[in-house]
Amino acid sequence: MSLSWTDPVVIALALGAVALVVLWRLARVLGPLSGRLAVLDARLTSLGESQQQLAGGLGHVAQSQTQVIGLVEARLADMGRYMGDTLAGNAQVTASSMGALRERLQVIDAAQAKIEALSGNVLSLQDILSNKQARGAFGEVQLEALLADALPPDAYSLQATLSNGRRADALIHLEQPLALDAKFPLEGWQALTRATDDAQRAEARRALSRAMRGHIRAIADRYILPGETAEGALMFLPSEAVYAELHANMADVLRESFAARVWIVSPSTCMATLVTLRAVLKDTRLRSEARAVRREVQLLVEDATRLGARVAKLEGHFAQVQGDLSDIRISADKITRRGARLDDFDFAKTPE
Repeated sequence: MSLSWTDPVVIALALGAVALVVLWRLARVLGPLSGRLAVLDARLTSLGESQQQLAGGLGHVAQSQTQVIGLVEARLADMGRYMGDTLAGNAQVTASSMGALRERLQVIDAAQAKIEALSGNVLSLQDILSNKQARGAFGEVQLEALLADALPPDAYSLQATLSNGRRADALIHLEQPLALDAKFPLEGWQALTRATDDAQRAEARRALSRAMRGHIRAIADRYILPGETAEGALMFLPSEAVYAELHANMADVLRESFAARVWIVSPSTCMATLVTLRAVLKDTRLRSEARAVRREVQLLVEDATRLGARVAKLEGHFAQVQGDLSDIRISADKITRRGARLDDFDFAKTPE
């Protein structure tokens, strides 16, 4: 029997054989592939679970992100309010600082005006100090202020005239009055302050020393009067600088003032001296009052002695009067008894 490819059966058998071959080949190919597909399926399943976990994590992340965004927004809002309050406070502080600055500028302007006025006063003070008479008045004003602060009004007098015709700037009323002089040699001091080198300073210091010694002698001659004033006098320097210069560099002037009993005082030491003198005045017044009280007690004792003598004399008079009264009583009793006897006498029984 011969096969013909035109025969449908042959064609069908051929196609079946081809199909079997293809299926066999496919089976050989798809066998490992199915295992791989299983692995892939498992991996896809795991990937799906991971994707679900990732989706859950993304949900948590989204929720956390929402919370973070809310917190950030709240923080931003708080920060905005804080910044607003801070800016408002800073603006208020700045405004207050500007107001204080304006006030300080006004104070500075006022101080500047006062400085300008003070400059004019300094110039006028310089004019005063350049005039000897006005300079003396300037020292007298300072001295008068110190006296008014330290002593009672009746403890001193100003511009007091002494027996020699000299007039002291002030006189303190001690048992022996103490004179004060308020003038000072300004020219020598000004020359010393203007000196620019050691030679000029030495020359100016010698000139000031001569002027001070001359003024000390003048005070001693004018205001120390035996039997009238105290044994010393005070020379008032209205400048602490001059006083310090004397004690620092002019010991010879101080020795001469001690020898002449002219005590040099500055405003500060003058106040201390016046306070001490106030205590002396108080003690002097206490002694004076004690003497007055003692005198009154003596007078009272004398009056009591005279009163005792007069009482004794009066007692003698009383004793004499009592004796006279006793005698009078005796006489009266006698008269009474005689009168009684006369009253008892019977005048009717007369002899016939």
